[in-house]
Formats: sequence, structure tokens, C-alpha cells
Amino acid sequence: MKRMLSVAGYTLVLCACNTSALPPAPPASPSHNPGAAQHDPANPPIDCPLHAQGIKPDHLRPFAEVSKYIEFLERPDRALWQKPDAVVDALALVGSETVVDVGAGSGYFSFRFAKALPSGKVVAADTEAEMVRHLHHRALTAGVKNLEAKLITPSDPGVTNLTDWVFICDVLHHVEDRPAWLDKLSQALKPGARMALIEFKEGKLPQGPPESVKLTRAELIRLVSQAGLVLEAEHAELLPYQVFLVFKKP
Repeated sequence: MKRMLSVAGYTLVLCACNTSALPPAPPASPSHNPGAAQHDPANPPIDCPLHAQGIKPDHLRPFAEVSKYIEFLERPDRALWQKPDAVVDALALVGSETVVDVGAGSGYFSFRFAKALPSGKVVAADTEAEMVRHLHHRALTAGVKNLEAKLITPSDPGVTNLTDWVFICDVLHHVEDRPAWLDKLSQALKPGARMALIEFKEGKLPQGPPESVKLTRAELIRLVSQAGLVLEAEHAELLPYQVFLVFKKP
């Protein structure tokens, strides 16, 4: 799985996973601050995903150390060739699905999926606890209620039989045991579930990983087909530097 540093360049640690850097807040008083938001009893605060998994936030890399990487992932010029909105549109989501974004990183696609799923859910999964911290914090501060940040291991994509779509962008070439990883993913999916797979094309490109780690289109199809998924569609002309394949669980 790809290595992802975590977080957004905030001066203070605001994430619910780690509030030790914050000064104590005065008690809220509706009379003194009538515009303050109050928690709806029907929608309690989101539990910290790292705390739920026993991860201690004081052992994570600090925000300042990784903020530049988040900025790199979210840089405006990336949209020129990654075309994230067009990629989401290409999946033709109806809005009620559950989408698992494996290797979600900063949430570049995850939050776009959340907007496209008004009655659905996106699970933003990553192997880096710092990225999960960032995703959780961003969802809280932006009020995105249909996004769940999830910490996964490099050997398990974290997919369940409740998943309608798996989204994997520039991740598979980082996976060490690809057949086992894809088999675990496929076995977890229900019949009819789909997987969108994006990887960089071969050849000298202005973006992407070294040529030595790239997977050919034929190799991608072979690996996923061996795991039991069937190639359903290909968006061959959408992305200038990447292969964009869609597979389905029979």
C-alpha cells in the first residue's frame, strides 16, 4: 500500500483524535453566543476512528511535519490531468451507494464521493494513521456526515459485503502481494459490486511513479480477473496519463 503522510497544515491540532495542543475552552453559553452550533441529539459527534482502534495520537507525526505533502496531493494543477470530477461522474453513481476509497490519502476523491452520495456513504480508508486523522478532522470541520475515515493494514483493503463500489487510484502498484490482496478484496464483495481501478500508463510521462514500478494494462486486467472480477468498462480517453478500468463481481 502506498505510504501516505497525514494531515492538513493547521497551526493547532484540532482533530478530535488529539486535542492536547489546544488550550482549555471556556464553557459554552447559548446566551452569550446565540449563534453557536449545538449538537443534534440525533447526530452525536463522530467517534475518533484511531481511538476506537487503540491508536495513541501522541505517537503520530505532527501536523507541521506532513502538511506539505497534503498540499502536494491537493495542488490545483493536479485537477488538469487527474480530472477528479469527471472520474466521479464516470462511475454514474445514483447517490445511495457505499463507496470504499482504498488508499484515500488526503481525501482528494473521498470528499468528492461524499458530495455525490447524498443518501449514501464513503469509507475513506488508508494505511497511514496520520492520513486517517486528517480525513476524520476534515470531515468533522466541514460537517461531512457521510464520510467514515478508516485505518486499514497493507495486507487488507478493508472492504466488506456492504460495499457497492471500491475505488483504487494509484495504489495497486504499491501493494506487495497483489494476488492475495485482490483475492481478499474480491471475496469480500457481494455479487454486482464494482471496482474502479486507476493506474499510470507506461512510458515517459510528466506525472506518475518510476517506470520500474508501473503495471501494464494487460497485467492489471490479468491480476483482477484472476481474483474473480470481470472487466465491465474502460474509460480509455478520459485521463491523459492513466488507465481507468471498471470491474464487476459476477
